Amino acid sequence: MPLISLIAPPGRLDPSLVMSLQSAFGATGDALWLSPDEAVEFPVLAHPDNLDEVRGSLRDMAVDVNVIDTANRRKTLLIADMDSTMINQECIDELAAEAGVGDRVAGITARAMNGELDFEDAIIERVGLLRDLPVSIIDHVLATRITYAAGGETLVKTMKANGAYAALVSGGFTQFTEKVADALGFDETRANTLIEAEGKLTGKVGRPILGQAAKVDALKELAPDPTSAIAVGDGANDLGMIRAAGMGVALHAKPVVAEAAPIKINFGDLTALLFLQGYTRDEFL
Repeated sequence: MPLISLIAPPGRLDPSLVMSLQSAFGATGDALWLSPDEAVEFPVLAHPDNLDEVRGSLRDMAVDVNVIDTANRRKTLLIADMDSTMINQECIDELAAEAGVGDRVAGITARAMNGELDFEDAIIERVGLLRDLPVSIIDHVLATRITYAAGGETLVKTMKANGAYAALVSGGFTQFTEKVADALGFDETRANTLIEAEGKLTGKVGRPILGQAAKVDALKELAPDPTSAIAVGDGANDLGMIRAAGMGVALHAKPVVAEAAPIKINFGDLTALLFLQGYTRDEFL
């Protein structure tokens, strides 16, 4: 039997709204609050036909509405994108800003993440514009430009404490993913590599280039039963793993991704992924 999940920023979920939605969706049982005024769920007989309509009506209230399958609900693999998912930036855009080509690269990134450009072609073009940047600029960008997405460390720690494995799988670069993975507690990371020589970036990226297919391959390798995985990302190159996972989440995603993903979190932070799995706020680490 499916559940309706309602998640909002802390203090924003009105109990009277929940009662109205129970009636609108034809709830078959009581509401279970996972966190007061923040996250609640209730059972329904079937996937509702009016889900998109209700989502639209709740947009101004900052409430995320999703339908959750209760089978195998707590996942044993977290597979996550890095840029604009576990961190708030796109690393290549931040490097490009230091190189004086920020606007040009950011435009290419935005189009690639919305599925308008071939990912591999876009990464080759953007990395080429970083040629001759000193390698030391990477540590500078990490220290001054990169911030961690809200709830990420809690998500990783809580899932790992409950027996899950965490993999950071990025179309970005190992020079960033290794630091981010270490800071947030991921078990492993897979990403592309910026080629370096004589203390500078060469403008080349290591081959093969990790894109959408490689993320799906990583999921299947780490979770032979995909229903045991939760995948999260925001860009077009994340869609494959989002669709393949037992619980695929588009987090603050580009329009093409949000439209296609089975689960959408537009207002909550990364702890929403714990609520989706049935964790209560008291269980968070």
